Amino acid sequence: MMTNESGITPLDVRVLVLPDPVEEVTKGGIILPGAHTEREKYATVKATLIAAGVNAWAEAGASGLFTAPAAGDRVIIAKYGGIMLTGDDGKDYRVMNDEDVIATLETSHGA
Repeated sequence: MMTNESGITPLDVRVLVLPDPVEEVTKGGIILPGAHTEREKYATVKATLIAAGVNAWAEAGASGLFTAPAAGDRVIIAKYGGIMLTGDDGKDYRVMNDEDVIATLETSHGA
């Protein structure tokens, strides 16, 4: 079980994810300006699920359509979903609706 050191607890159908770090964006060896890098930061689509609200995936889980991801699972998230928050640990997290987590990643696929 993964521990949540962010100090952020998602409520209801919200989830807390830690997006993968963004590498410096370059084009032909030239580092692109901060604004472009900032946009790419929000476009990150791979993340680690940190915590989920008590009702996250409740509807889909009750129907037996899939098994809800758990804390520590690698996931793919909606490109611009949720809001960015800095946790108590200094890391940048996203709080988003459970429906913005669109897939789980198998670790063997280069996640």
